[in-house]
Amino acid sequence: MHNVVISGTGLYTPANSISNDELVASFNAYVQQFNADHAEAIELGEVEALSESNSAFIEKASGIKSRFVIDKQGILDPQRMVPFIPERNNEQWGILCEMSVAAAKEALARAGKSAADIDGVIVACSNLQRAYPAVAIEVQAALGIQGFGFDMNVACSSATFGIQAAANSIQLGQARAILMVNPEICTGHLNFRDRDSHFIFGDAATAVILERADLAISKHQFDVVGTKLLTQFSNNIRNNFGFLNRAAEESAQTSRDKLFVQEGRKVFKEVCPMVAELIAAHLQENGLNVADVKRFWLHQANLNMNQLIARKLLGRDPEAHEAPVILDTYANTSSAGSVIALHKHQDDLPAGSLGVLSSFGAGYSIGSVILRKH
Repeated sequence: MHNVVISGTGLYTPANSISNDELVASFNAYVQQFNADHAEAIELGEVEALSESNSAFIEKASGIKSRFVIDKQGILDPQRMVPFIPERNNEQWGILCEMSVAAAKEALARAGKSAADIDGVIVACSNLQRAYPAVAIEVQAALGIQGFGFDMNVACSSATFGIQAAANSIQLGQARAILMVNPEICTGHLNFRDRDSHFIFGDAATAVILERADLAISKHQFDVVGTKLLTQFSNNIRNNFGFLNRAAEESAQTSRDKLFVQEGRKVFKEVCPMVAELIAAHLQENGLNVADVKRFWLHQANLNMNQLIARKLLGRDPEAHEAPVILDTYANTSSAGSVIALHKHQDDLPAGSLGVLSSFGAGYSIGSVILRKH
């Protein structure tokens, strides 16, 4: 059995950003036009009038102030409200591959590794652009990596589940090092006409290099102390888009449930205690105390959720450096969120510091990864 370290992380951030004010202006223009077009039906009670959104509501409800996106123009067009991402031919690298490669190159550089040092690629994300061939194999080809690759999806917990899968392979000697990437185009599955969720998501890609500790040369190493995963079935976060939609004549491809839908209040109430309990149990199983943890890199879905989870664990309000936040500028980037927090908030930790990388999302799915800084 080999000891495993995370030796490098990488981040790809799209060039475009949308502020709350910009998003609200687009949404409200759509609402005004809808209400005008259906004025008579609304007056008769046959159609429910839509309500406008506002930036103060968004920030209070989520902590989000802006989000990076692959395409800005299509999202902000009140007549479209969908990102414009042209289809590529089969001879071109796909957009998820392109994002993954950008993040992977930074992770490889921080790890001091080249493609020749990597034996496997895992693409772990919420939304894959096709069924096959696996995006991971495409990334493998684009980077010139020899070995194997596969895709996996556990929604917002894909990264932590991917880390465990990679760590297991390395521990068992099946690979020297594995590249685990999380390309997330969350705006592609977001209903920008839904007031309750139109502000939630942004786009980004992250990458993590995991490798045998005895082969690592990086100055950015974290020992993988342990991993713990949990799933529990729930319909409170769901997306019913899939290849069988076309086989169901009663199902419209454009119906609301073919995009992201959630029961936000139920998710908040049910998931927060589950996450805190899992992390606490995981630390206890490894003979560690919550007080020993210097940093919690939590899934970046909602500021109120993160603060509540940290408060349950610490018994007090967390200080900013204890549970760093990136969702104010990135919004919810699904599986990439906790890794973005790790990537941006790790270099200041002294050697020996303990940290917990944790995810939670649809499934429900929860992951905990305990790390120790070299």
